[in-house]
Amino acid sequence: YYSRSCFWCFKLKMEIDDWKIMRKAALIIFSFLMMACSELIDKPKNLISKDTMADVLAEFAMNEQMTLVVENINLDNATRYTLQQKKINGNDFVESYKYYTASGEIKEIIDRAQDLVINQDPKAKIYIEKKLKENKNVPAFAQ
Repeated sequence: YYSRSCFWCFKLKMEIDDWKIMRKAALIIFSFLMMACSELIDKPKNLISKDTMADVLAEFAMNEQMTLVVENINLDNATRYTLQQKKINGNDFVESYKYYTASGEIKEIIDRAQDLVINQDPKAKIYIEKKLKENKNVPAFAQ
């Protein structure tokens, strides 16, 4: 009886030690995978600067507000015009937007765009604050 119980104790101790080793190995492998996959999306080759991106987003927001004043405004044409004025390709804009959204930098860009809108029209601050209060659970890129 005595020798049998020691055998089970020894076997149980080995299983616990093996479990600890496997857990440490899994943690190390997981850490390597996380470092290898640090960026969700690759940086586009024609990445638009943050300041230019903020300018474009501010212009898009003002164009959208123009639809409240002028009934027959075509937002597609206004968008194309804005991109042409800034000499930006539509695909470059989309890829840059995706990159900034995936990297978490879009919030900073949107805040800059809001500042630009407010500087051009101080009354916009009240409207923006109202919309942010109404949509406080909406992510920054969707506001």
